Amino acid sequence: MKPKKICHLSFAVCHLSFVICHLIVAQELTLEQVRFSGGFSARTFSATWDDAITYVEQRDGEIVRVNPVTNEKEVLVSASDLTPQGAESPLGVAEFAFTDSKSRVLLFTNTQRVWRRNTRGDYWILDRDTKQLRQLGVTLTPQSLMFAKISPDELWVAYVSENDIYTEDLRSGKIVKMTDSGDGRFINGTFDWVYEEEFDLRDGFRWSPDSAKIAFWQLDTSEVPVFTMIDNISEFYPTIRQFQYPRVGTTNPAARIGVVALAEPCRIAWIAIPGDMRNNYLVDLDWVQDRDTRTLVIRQMNRLQNEERIHLATEGRIPLVFRTETDTAWIDLKPLRWFADGLRFLSESESDGWNRLYLSDLSRPEIYVPITPPSLDVMDFVAFDYDDDGQECGVYFDASPDNAAQRYLYHASLDGTQWSRITPPSQSGTHQYSISKDGKLAFHTWSATGVPPISELVRLPSHETVRVYEDNAPLREKIAGLNLGKVEFFSVNLQEDSLPPVDAYCIYPADFDPAKKYPVLVYVYGEPAGQTVLDRWDSRNYFWHQFLAQKGYFIVSFDNRGTPGPKGRDWRKSIYKQIGLLGPADQAAALQSTLAERLYLDAERVGIWGWSGGGSMSLHAIFQYPQLYKTAVAIAPVPDERYYDTIYQERYMGLLDRDTGEGDETYRKNSPITYARNLQGNLLVIHGTADDNTHYQTVELLFDELIRHEKQFRMMVYPNRTHGISEGSGTTKHLWTLVTDYLREKL
Repeated sequence: MKPKKICHLSFAVCHLSFVICHLIVAQELTLEQVRFSGGFSARTFSATWDDAITYVEQRDGEIVRVNPVTNEKEVLVSASDLTPQGAESPLGVAEFAFTDSKSRVLLFTNTQRVWRRNTRGDYWILDRDTKQLRQLGVTLTPQSLMFAKISPDELWVAYVSENDIYTEDLRSGKIVKMTDSGDGRFINGTFDWVYEEEFDLRDGFRWSPDSAKIAFWQLDTSEVPVFTMIDNISEFYPTIRQFQYPRVGTTNPAARIGVVALAEPCRIAWIAIPGDMRNNYLVDLDWVQDRDTRTLVIRQMNRLQNEERIHLATEGRIPLVFRTETDTAWIDLKPLRWFADGLRFLSESESDGWNRLYLSDLSRPEIYVPITPPSLDVMDFVAFDYDDDGQECGVYFDASPDNAAQRYLYHASLDGTQWSRITPPSQSGTHQYSISKDGKLAFHTWSATGVPPISELVRLPSHETVRVYEDNAPLREKIAGLNLGKVEFFSVNLQEDSLPPVDAYCIYPADFDPAKKYPVLVYVYGEPAGQTVLDRWDSRNYFWHQFLAQKGYFIVSFDNRGTPGPKGRDWRKSIYKQIGLLGPADQAAALQSTLAERLYLDAERVGIWGWSGGGSMSLHAIFQYPQLYKTAVAIAPVPDERYYDTIYQERYMGLLDRDTGEGDETYRKNSPITYARNLQGNLLVIHGTADDNTHYQTVELLFDELIRHEKQFRMMVYPNRTHGISEGSGTTKHLWTLVTDYLREKL
């Protein structure tokens, strides 16, 4: 019997070995998992606060109000309420908004994309008392309504359709056209491509507090140059798409502010803001929300974007300048945060070297008080705090004074004398908060690099957890079973500069051996619009980088000077007129320092990749430092900065006079195409032909320049794809398979 038992034991050991080997294989990532299947998608919880203690959300085809502490639910709008007469199913609601009285709810449906977001579609109004559900704008073009808003007195609704503003009487259904100039030249109540893309302005009109008037932006785009894109695949013959796109040094849209009264449709009172309308920007508009319903607050920036004026404007009077702010580089546009009294507001300023919150009062111009501490950058305003009487008594804001890769919640008193960190010190990483309207509760989401988010309800300011909504436990277990490379955050000192060190992170090869030599892949962005060195959950780039780390790559990323970390004004503004010089120089210096300190890195096998601004930086890297970088993948880059839009590029690079050539040398020196003749290594450029942001034309110019200098390179053109290169069946899989295979071939 013993031999039989021994054989049985041997079989069991062999079977166990097979299972263990199988599990080890299962720990290896696949490209399908990390880029195509959503295999590492995390769930989070978010909701819209309704009042001090409840929130509203869509749930099972209904709109419900929930008390997050007790979890009690009240159905505000049932599925049957959302079902039009004669229809078999309820409306598919993309967004909803209740009036203050909760008697009516505005419903946004059947949406379609305008440039970046779905802002055009159909609107319906539901009367909760009568259960009457009817569509708005029924005599207008279907799916053409934008930004519908109910008036403060809840008797009217206003919206934009085909570049004009309309009002509709919620009692009679009568539709009235309030502007009549909307055509190929004028845009009323919304914005063109460049204002939307670079100022994030879309909704372009405001109800007056007494519901009697509407203030709105009008853009005159008639002199803005037209850009043309060709679609070769949608029809039998090519089709053309054209839109106004102002490039550096060309004519901008002319913006002005008008006021129209409901009682006098199409009779516009224009506000006489001083300055050339095409060489100034109108970036904000609000009514003063006190008893005076005639005064507007209008913010204006000059074309250089280094001067901002806050105007107080009244119909028929010359606007008064309430405050002016200047900067030797540029001013970052941040929204004003209004108090309930409609006279006081918070603004952000870097005037003393740090981005701080300042308190102002329209009735007392001399008041301009910093309420957040010196030597600390406010990353974002989050919410006001309130006392027991419902009065604003403090402010919550995001900051991270000790680590630019992270984000935490802080609190400051309105007199500026007290401030403190609210996020517990034990919770390292990135934190986001949605705070209730009384400042006492918050939906809190916390994550870190490789650590899926936890969503919970917390009390403020104690940060006591009331309820955990999502901890992504199954995903955490899945990640724990993977053979992942170690992640390390570190910094690199630039000896020639007195500013803070460059932040960096790296991912080691999964089975790291310091005696080996590893190829290096740098992930870059490097422009003022974003950071890459962030300690937060990133399910796509992070796991693709881990996939490469399992194949033996060392991944590294640096945030050079000029990236928008909380490291002081001088850090952020040092890149002015040097985006294509200082940024790549910092990247190269940080990389060389890292290679010198880590002898297991193979300096002969260094690659770099990036998208958009990161694509441009990848071109700069391999063109300006050909002995350092051997391979580059540039996705949707801007090879020549003179071909990008006015608002973004002029903000960071100054003006270009195309008649005199003034400023041209600055743009030339900062454009990757200038250095294309230096290419020595391997270059792959990827672009979509329908990219309305960084145009395909610009990479064709680069291709032509490379060919002129007899430089070999690879290119992949995705027909009729936009800046995200995601449209069309198979596109995402094709792109990332291409990039992965190219890196494995060349590195």
